[in-house]
Amino acid sequence: MHYSIKHIASIIHADAKIIADLEVEYLLIDSRKIIFPSASSFFALHGPRRDGHQFIPEVYERGIRNFIVKNGFDSSSFKEANFLFVDDVLQALQGLAAFHRKQFSIPVIGITGSNGKTIVKEWLYQLLQEDHNIVRSPRSYNSQVGVPLSVWQIDQQNTLGIFEAGISTVNEMGSLAQIIKPTIAVLTNIGEAHNEGFTNESEKIEEKLKLFQHCKQLIFPKDVLQNDSQLPNALLFSWSRKDITASVFIKEEIRTTSNTSISVTYKDQPYSIVVPFVDAASIDNAITCYCVLLALGYSHEIINKRLMQLLPVNMRMQLKKGTNNCSILNDSYSNDISSLNIALDYLKQQSGSHAKTVILSDILQSGLRDDELYKQVAIQLQERGIHKLIGIGENISKQHLAFIKIPETSFFSSTEHFLEHSNLHQFRDEFILLKGARVFAFERISKWLEQKVHQTVLEINLSAIAHNLKEYQKHLLSSTKVMAMVKAYSYGSGTAEVARVLQFCKVDYLAVAYADEGVELRKAGISLPIMVMNADEAGFDSLVEYDLEPEIYSLPIFHSFHQYLQQQALKGFPVHIKLNTGMNRLGFDAAEVNELSVYLKEQHTMVVKSVFSHLVSSENAEHDGFTKQQSDLFQGSCSIIEKNIGYPFIKHIANSAGIFRHPYLQFDMVRLGIGLYGIDSADEHILKLEPVATLRSTVSQIRKVKTGESIGYNRKGKVERDSLIAVIRIGYADGFSRRLGNGIGRIYVNGQLASVVGNVCMDMLMIDVTEIGNVKEGDVVEIFGKHLPIQKIAEWCDTIAYEVMTGVSQRVKRIYVEE
Repeated sequence: MHYSIKHIASIIHADAKIIADLEVEYLLIDSRKIIFPSASSFFALHGPRRDGHQFIPEVYERGIRNFIVKNGFDSSSFKEANFLFVDDVLQALQGLAAFHRKQFSIPVIGITGSNGKTIVKEWLYQLLQEDHNIVRSPRSYNSQVGVPLSVWQIDQQNTLGIFEAGISTVNEMGSLAQIIKPTIAVLTNIGEAHNEGFTNESEKIEEKLKLFQHCKQLIFPKDVLQNDSQLPNALLFSWSRKDITASVFIKEEIRTTSNTSISVTYKDQPYSIVVPFVDAASIDNAITCYCVLLALGYSHEIINKRLMQLLPVNMRMQLKKGTNNCSILNDSYSNDISSLNIALDYLKQQSGSHAKTVILSDILQSGLRDDELYKQVAIQLQERGIHKLIGIGENISKQHLAFIKIPETSFFSSTEHFLEHSNLHQFRDEFILLKGARVFAFERISKWLEQKVHQTVLEINLSAIAHNLKEYQKHLLSSTKVMAMVKAYSYGSGTAEVARVLQFCKVDYLAVAYADEGVELRKAGISLPIMVMNADEAGFDSLVEYDLEPEIYSLPIFHSFHQYLQQQALKGFPVHIKLNTGMNRLGFDAAEVNELSVYLKEQHTMVVKSVFSHLVSSENAEHDGFTKQQSDLFQGSCSIIEKNIGYPFIKHIANSAGIFRHPYLQFDMVRLGIGLYGIDSADEHILKLEPVATLRSTVSQIRKVKTGESIGYNRKGKVERDSLIAVIRIGYADGFSRRLGNGIGRIYVNGQLASVVGNVCMDMLMIDVTEIGNVKEGDVVEIFGKHLPIQKIAEWCDTIAYEVMTGVSQRVKRIYVEE
């Protein structure tokens, strides 16, 4: 559905400067995601650290001609653009979406709750898509910005909407309620998420229930919402395990290895349903979906049949290494236009300068005629520079002419047909997006394309990196820049993949240890400024060729680089000056600063981009006095340099712990290292960091060992009872330290910790699972991650988390996920 810019101006009550009355189809809030500039309108939102107005020159250059901005913005430099001026840009975005929602009388399911919103939304989509053309929130678009962008997708073809609403504090749900206007409301649960935004649970419940004030029906768990006075004036449909008066009473749950049978009472009649899950959260979410279908009038026969067809929702895109230097982006948990657009944006972000391939199945039940649907898809692919399309399915194959502008195309009737008539040699040095509806079983293609390595895997959550960056940025001044440390293979996490996320998040600088690390980033398409911390003469050519900025830490390295630049007839090359203020590692001493600055002023081969130093013990309160000493010495030396060379430069000294513990040391920039990867080196437990890396392996064999027998090399492991021993596919060659052997280390398996028995071997280790039930060969175990923090591993090894992270061998496969 299109709106003219004049119509939008009247809807949001904006003062307007309109040059041409253009049609708007896409709402844009991110300068990095411009796909259709001529049909887009840019909302200059103001975030906690970045103001959308500062990106207007960039998006204007890229063709955007419609802008919604705050009153007072100077638009005189943008002669060809339309500007709508408002008091609050976010309110304007929400108001436009609310108006759009009012144009449709379709039923809308609104979902809120502390957990399970996205799962319930996706399962309802699976359960109802046979009967409806459904528009729904993409992934977890449930915020003050995400909800209006979701609702904006409603079109004439849709017969049902399903939208999530998430809140973190008071006075947020009212605006979301006006946008979604649910006719049917679903409350999943009330948990501890976002407790810090509310004075008590009652206040949180009251805020969430604002979504449902004008709905016709509310579906909710009665065990967590017992106070009827808080409920809206709607038809109430509840479920409970405790209260027999609930609409659905859960009498009994019987779990098998893969299913759960649930006996219920509904309208005084006994019924039984089976769901294909056994974990508590999935069972609760499935019961919620069951209640929604009952409320919609579905029979138990249909409900039972569809519940058993529910599939797990993998809400994370996985980026894996493939054969022939390819990268595989697997995003097959859903396949529709909106999720395809998100996946294509991520493919573009991660691929850099590499060729981009899309393997795409039929898009089912879109509500559009196939010719219209695949014409839209073709335009999306063209705009993102996709060089190769492989279409799988009868429908997309019939529309092959729609993709004539894609350089390389091929089409297959089924996944089996593709696998039978393809070979791995046709894929090389490219990024491949897999986007297939569930029935096409694209996991077979993923396994076929993946690089074959052993079953120990290091999973890197790229969304967690972005989250941790934001956590630290909350404690920074808006003017403080961020240099992200990606040295040592990003602390073992994978340099290029992490750097692409950081570039997307608009950090200001990257830092690597050696020039060859910087070269690899440039080859991967990273354009951010990169500081090289250990520059030497062997790397001078690379510094210049790949636009890398060296750290200059001594007079000999200064003179060597000066002579090199003179030979190359280069002037004004950017460098970073390292000062020694107490670490006594690299850096100029205070006594050398004057001499250095005189050289810099006279020789003109280098220009100082920054001056920095390194805090010795910023995380330790015991050494706060020494930290202050370092700061004073640093500032004094910076003053001398600035006075002598006659121009300002960036100053930085604070590391991850210093950012939080010593805010007065922010200066112009901070260096974020281990904290970016989810480890709070300050150990203050205030930052809500998320673990980035999860190391997993599998059980290769289960062995029964008799009392008195030994296990492993040198007979170090002896059992004092008949024991069940599991052999795990990881050893010290993979980065699992030998120091963790003989009962010191633990492995997380089936919800419990199991002790390492005997010496750790090169490629495997043994754990005692005698008291842990149902461990079998092939089970996945966690070495470190969410359930077993890496800090605990470091504690057992008598070392630091840095060593554990960087010690994970490169033979361990890295998998990257984006939530």
